[in-house]
Amino acid sequence: MSGRGVWLRARARLRRFPALLAGCGEQAAAYGRCVAAAAGGTAELRRDVCLEEFRALRDCFARAVGPGPG
Repeated sequence: MSGRGVWLRARARLRRFPALLAGCGEQAAAYGRCVAAAAGGTAELRRDVCLEEFRALRDCFARAVGPGPG
């Protein structure tokens, strides 16, 4: 049995990602600004400093992609 069909479906999904995720630019920019500000200067980036922005971005990605196969 060949796994070719699996790879073809995976590639098709990956090709759609840029268009699906294009609507998340605002969330991506907010997360990037937060990370840049948190790590600016001599400050060390700490875990969960930008958690709110990360979750907003992750949720946007999840909405854009939609539910996975059941």
